[in-house]
Amino acid sequence: MSGINKGGGTAAQVSMLPVYIISLATFIIFFQGFMVAPLLPMLSEQFDTTVRHVSFIEPAYLLGYGLFTLVYAPLSDRFGRFRIVTFCLFMFCLFTLFTAFVNGINQMIFLRLLTGIGAAGVAPTTISWISDTYPYEKRGHALGIFFGNMAGGTAFGSSAGAFITSLIGWRGLFAGVAGIGLVILILILIRQKNSFGNREAITTRDNILLSFRTILSAGRARRTYFYVLFNGMFHSGIFAWLGYFFYSNYGLNEFQIGLALLGYGIPGLLLGPLLGRLADRYGRNKIIPIGLFLGAITVLLLSQNFSLAVSCILVALLSLGFDLSHPLFAAIVTTFSAKKGAATGLFAFFLFSGYGLGSLVLSLIVDIGLDRAFQLFGIGIWVAAFSSIFVFRKEK
Repeated sequence: MSGINKGGGTAAQVSMLPVYIISLATFIIFFQGFMVAPLLPMLSEQFDTTVRHVSFIEPAYLLGYGLFTLVYAPLSDRFGRFRIVTFCLFMFCLFTLFTAFVNGINQMIFLRLLTGIGAAGVAPTTISWISDTYPYEKRGHALGIFFGNMAGGTAFGSSAGAFITSLIGWRGLFAGVAGIGLVILILILIRQKNSFGNREAITTRDNILLSFRTILSAGRARRTYFYVLFNGMFHSGIFAWLGYFFYSNYGLNEFQIGLALLGYGIPGLLLGPLLGRLADRYGRNKIIPIGLFLGAITVLLLSQNFSLAVSCILVALLSLGFDLSHPLFAAIVTTFSAKKGAATGLFAFFLFSGYGLGSLVLSLIVDIGLDRAFQLFGIGIWVAAFSSIFVFRKEK
């Protein structure tokens, strides 16, 4: 395959085009995953229930996603990255389409769970493919593109999703996302040889659980995965309730909430490759604490209820904190084992379990007041940021 180095060696010219194409799948999955955040008030009226009840559509999706990454990513070591990516993207399209026809909130929660389970293999398998394809000194750039698409899907899901809903309704939104996912699936099928090459089947018969155990036996791995889990809890818990934050504090409607949340993901979409190259050049040990501290500061400031304009800027800075931390964790994870599927499967498991647990925990404690809940999350990530200075001091 021209311009791409299979197996992680060096190449004179490393093309990033395949990363952009395959990362489109992650973009649409995260678009769908977070397009519901601005819709909570509207869906509560639609289904005649509380916002808190509706809010469980988020942890249901994310916990299903997180649990099944442990299944798909190691299977990609055995059956090939291409098969897992395309199968999971197809299941994502199918269950997203079914969601457009639900008649009650409990049906939606259940289908969101199935959608998360179906889509769970795309992101970790893509990370495994990147680690197969690009050498470590270029991996930050490639992962920056991937996480930029993840952040972009989050941002445009929350904004464009609300706008589309105002035009065609939430049922049309889910059906449209399923259609776009199908188009991306067809594009990946057409580009199979250029992106995945001929060396696809990896016929390993190693015990998956033994691979997990071997990876987690190392203290460096355990510490990194803890940060993946905790940082995922922080960002998901906050983001899941940002729509309600703007609704209750500023009286915004669904479309206005979407515009307010647009800043979450824009830094990653625009700056992801640049941030990845900075990490490759200056070291992850310097940048990770900055990203965590930035996240803590922005949430503590959000809890003070400044003006609408200031809150919108803080949302963008919160997203930048994610972009300065999670892609860097992913690059570190790819060095834990030669079995990239197992290592990245654990990464995705802890990431999306954190996403689900974060939104669930905040939903459970929100009765103390949203501002106080934000403050508790902010203090927790502040402590983690300070500890990260020592935890990651030897990372390059």
